[in-house]
Amino acid sequence: MNDSAEISGHYQKDNKHQMYGELSQIIQNFDKINIKEIKSTIQDIHENIFEEDLNIVIDDLVNLYFKEINEGKDYNVRKQHILDYINNLKINLNEVISWLLNNQDDSNSIYLLGYFNYNGIGMDTNIQKSFELYQKAVDLENNAAQCELAIMYVCGRGVDKNHEKVFKLTEKLAKKEFPSGIYSLGYCYHKGIGTYPDYKKAFELYQKATDLGNSTGMINLGFCYYNGIGTEVNKQKSFELYQKAADLGNSTGMIKLGNFYKDGIEVKINKQKALELYKKAANMENKFAQCKLALMYENGDGIKKDMNQAIYWYKKSFKQGYEYAQSKLKFLLKK
Repeated sequence: MNDSAEISGHYQKDNKHQMYGELSQIIQNFDKINIKEIKSTIQDIHENIFEEDLNIVIDDLVNLYFKEINEGKDYNVRKQHILDYINNLKINLNEVISWLLNNQDDSNSIYLLGYFNYNGIGMDTNIQKSFELYQKAVDLENNAAQCELAIMYVCGRGVDKNHEKVFKLTEKLAKKEFPSGIYSLGYCYHKGIGTYPDYKKAFELYQKATDLGNSTGMINLGFCYYNGIGTEVNKQKSFELYQKAADLGNSTGMIKLGNFYKDGIEVKINKQKALELYKKAANMENKFAQCKLALMYENGDGIKKDMNQAIYWYKKSFKQGYEYAQSKLKFLLKK
């Protein structure tokens, strides 16, 4: 799998790729674009952009994204990296979408258009359309699309929940030795999704994903050690795994580690350290961290009580759909 250094290398080896510095203005923000307008301007793609250049861009975007899925990077972080990648190449998002709409003959282009539809990147969010495109890409054996489709089936977003399909998709990825598939298959055994619960099997798969560097696998392995799921209770091991995941930039790992410092589990109580970890995760748009941070401000727990800050962070958490934050916010606003 290409890393970011290898990706950028495509454009340093060939002189024609110098044209990226002469493309349309750097994207400052990604305003919504009317799909009908895009379709009418498909032939207006910047004259300096070669077909093979955008083919490389699309492939590299998908490879980069799938690499970060396998590393266990946060969803919001991965999404921002997609936008940053396009921005750094100084390609107008309109041009990328126009090209995708006119080039739906390979799995990466199909998948990426589905991803843009799902996330409302450059267009209105269209979950049904994204599902159709993901399914089409899955039929062409696209690995990233298999991950996304499994998530849609397990969450029931835009499609009926289907645990059997979740299990089949993740098992297929796991057989290819992708860390994301191995972790997800472990989760299926952990929660009994499309199969009977098997805690020992789940633990083994989480361990394997951890060994391959997947930070989400580290968090779930830490959870197993903390609660004695498929193994003996070992809270020190759990702490070490959460620390490792946090060091890799996983916001859930930061929350878990913050809980240890806040409650004095395996370490001395350190409210300031907990606050720093919650704040870092909250700034990564983790709704649970935002709520925890709000609670600390509300109660003056390790920090000076600040109801304005509490309300601010509850609002951010609520906007992302966390119901507990909503109830807390209503209570504070009544007061």
